[in-house]
Amino acid sequence: MKKIVSIIALCAVVTPAFSATKAARPSYLTRNTDGGYDVTYSYADKVKSGWYGALRAELSFLSWKNEYSTDIPGISMGNEKFSFKPLFSPNISFGKRFNYFWRAEGEFGYITQFSDEDEGYKFTLSVPYMMANGYYDFTNGLYVGAGLGIAMPRMELVDDAFTSGNNPKWGVSPMGALMVGLAHKLDDNIVLDLRYRLAGFWGTKQERQWAAGTTLPGVGDVGGKHLENKVGFIMDNSISVGIRYEF
Repeated sequence: MKKIVSIIALCAVVTPAFSATKAARPSYLTRNTDGGYDVTYSYADKVKSGWYGALRAELSFLSWKNEYSTDIPGISMGNEKFSFKPLFSPNISFGKRFNYFWRAEGEFGYITQFSDEDEGYKFTLSVPYMMANGYYDFTNGLYVGAGLGIAMPRMELVDDAFTSGNNPKWGVSPMGALMVGLAHKLDDNIVLDLRYRLAGFWGTKQERQWAAGTTLPGVGDVGGKHLENKVGFIMDNSISVGIRYEF
């Protein structure tokens, strides 16, 4: 009789515990006939809503050439090349993952102002841009991507001898990019993102006019004459570190 009572008491303790354990078992584990578990976990479970937002601190190395010309008779202006000029380029992006491997995003960035004394004048260049990017994510964290968008280079030649003040000139150019990077999950929602990007776009040209009575050494009176600066293709090699939050 005591043995029967002991067995009943043991069952009363074990049965709720077993039920709790069964209820707490993850949904992707199912019991098989051998007494073990089958894993039914799918990569799609990682997708969540698919939406994400990202912030990047980027360092852009720009290369381009300034080409100067003037309508002053007998005067030939020089060209100036700039190679791998480092500029800070913060950007923000919003995207969506369509499955474990493919995602797309919209990126908005600003390449901060470069300034230099060039041909005796202060030259400045800055570039806001927006792009649509597509990425393929490998299972080891590496990814590759490509982007297409619009760059809006802002140029300015600054000198008190020019008429109309010192007005900047804006341009609009198509912008293309190829990317490769490495993503590392810090937790279920936060991803550390390291990226290299090779991008390119075209600059614009700006024409300034010297004010009446302006003289240049060795040239004389240049009042009413024009100085033009043309910026051609601009190459952008950039590296960035970012944080991506997956909703």
